[in-house]
Amino acid sequence: MSYQRFFKPLIDKTAAFCILLLTLPITVIVTILLYFYNQGKPFFVQLRPGQNGRIFKIIKFKTMNDRRNPQGELLPDNERLTPVGHFVRTTSLDELPQLINVLKGDMSLVGPRPLLPEYLPLYNKIQKRRHDVKPGITGWAQINGRNTITWSQKFDYDVWYVDHLSLALDLKILWLTITKVFRREGINADTSVTMEKFTGNN
Repeated sequence: MSYQRFFKPLIDKTAAFCILLLTLPITVIVTILLYFYNQGKPFFVQLRPGQNGRIFKIIKFKTMNDRRNPQGELLPDNERLTPVGHFVRTTSLDELPQLINVLKGDMSLVGPRPLLPEYLPLYNKIQKRRHDVKPGITGWAQINGRNTITWSQKFDYDVWYVDHLSLALDLKILWLTITKVFRREGINADTSVTMEKFTGNN
């Protein structure tokens, strides 16, 4: 427990600060490119539930524009994904701004991915345990399929991580995440650019 309460947050914030400094040139370039491709909106900010369900604002690079059909509805994800956005997403550069969330203490480098607040009442008792720890930029589910696995599998991986959280496991997840980023594995779901919405366990 001392690792989770003290050493993990210390490692998270130290690493996040160092990575932000090292990637600053990349962050600036991506921000400028997305600013022009997304009509002045390079960032995507959204409410997400964190540890114990506490709501915070997550920040990511915005990889899709806001194009709509004549009825005013957003076009499908694959039609709104810009060329720069596609590159940023497949290289996982869209996750870089979340290092700010790590510095603020909202997130960890490793943990269950923060999902949508609307999912909170849909979880069963076991699935809710994914919120016993801080959400992460990467996690056990991300290195075991990311957007290509089912919601049930994703939650099973999340809860398994909560039960086995350790420094050794976090280091393993970080290493495997790096290898998967270079291989660009598991980025898209089978039927869409992003994961289909969770609608419950029925």
